[in-house]
Amino acid sequence: MTLAERLTELRVSKKASLQAVADAVGVSKPHIWELEKGKTKNPSLELLKKLALYYGITLDSLVGLDSGENTSAHVLFRDFKLDIDNLSEEDRQTIKNALEMAEALIKQRKST
Repeated sequence: MTLAERLTELRVSKKASLQAVADAVGVSKPHIWELEKGKTKNPSLELLKKLALYYGITLDSLVGLDSGENTSAHVLFRDFKLDIDNLSEEDRQTIKNALEMAEALIKQRKST
């Protein structure tokens, strides 16, 4: 996935307007549009950092340097105001159990 596609997907999933993103990171609306269309190829590191912070993901995830596996978890935990990097092992196990239960329920629902 390209940076442009990733930025568009993040903005749409957050239900944010181009203007809202632009205001949050301190650039113009046309600049965000150009980034999402792939017309701006080399955004500054500072802008990328601001975008990653705005979307609540790592810079690596934003620019496609990781597999994306942790991205969803980080966003999920952020939405629940959990600090994923500082959870105890017991808390991690509780969350894992809850996710496994949710996965089983989803599979069950899909099979009916």
